[in-house]
Amino acid sequence: MNKFKLEQMLKDFFIEDFGDLDVTTDYLFNEQERGTLTIQSKEAGIFCGESIIKLGYKILDENANVSLLVQDGESISQNQEIAYIEGSVNTLLKGERVVLNLIQRLSGIATKTNRAVKALNHDHTKISDTRKTTPGLRMLEKYAVRVGGGINHRLRLDDAVLIKDNHISFVGSVKEAVKRIRENIGHMVKIEVEAEHEQQVVEAVESNVDVIMLDNIEISELYKLIQLIPRDITIELSGGVNIQELPQYRSLNVDVISMGCLTHQIESLDFSANHQFEKERVL
Repeated sequence: MNKFKLEQMLKDFFIEDFGDLDVTTDYLFNEQERGTLTIQSKEAGIFCGESIIKLGYKILDENANVSLLVQDGESISQNQEIAYIEGSVNTLLKGERVVLNLIQRLSGIATKTNRAVKALNHDHTKISDTRKTTPGLRMLEKYAVRVGGGINHRLRLDDAVLIKDNHISFVGSVKEAVKRIRENIGHMVKIEVEAEHEQQVVEAVESNVDVIMLDNIEISELYKLIQLIPRDITIELSGGVNIQELPQYRSLNVDVISMGCLTHQIESLDFSANHQFEKERVL
């Protein structure tokens, strides 16, 4: 994860949350009053967000002392202590909600991705995300997918070519779309084609694309289409695949199964934050 981007994101998130000041906390406490915040899990899952806790509180208080008890990717249990932060009470209270919101969402994504990887249980086929991410949070959400054991699809539209159904519809055919793309891209850019039926698969193979995405196709038909694709072309499955169905896809032995639900149909993992004045707790 890019530390410089993360720092700017966190600053923007804090500005959004604080406004000009926290009219409760800023009027109750001064910067000299210090205490300890303990972040604790309220349910089991996969933790993701150590950089957010570390960097978030350092942005707010360069003298804050952050002690993390778990690392990204570790399994956590209900009521497990995740981190201690020592600093000004003002800082601890003002940073709490932004930090918790982020680690809850990212841990939820990591947990769901981990469930998908375990449900598939395949040495070759990888679980991937899609671009169905929250605007402004893509870097973080895709990082959480990696923490959960998945891989990332395109980060942005400039990463690779993905010729989808609407592109093909406007151009007229897979072959014509690939031809136009090849006239303009450099040799370092991969080309993927989304195929929904046999004719599109055949055209993609004849066009020698790098990746073929078989989209929204029944398993019985997938077996037939996969036989048409040489093994030097990466095969991706996508379209409405849910975690419960993943074991059905093991025998296909494809390269990638991409799942939008990893980032747009999630339940955040719940965390709490408990505060104590420094004199009441000895670490």
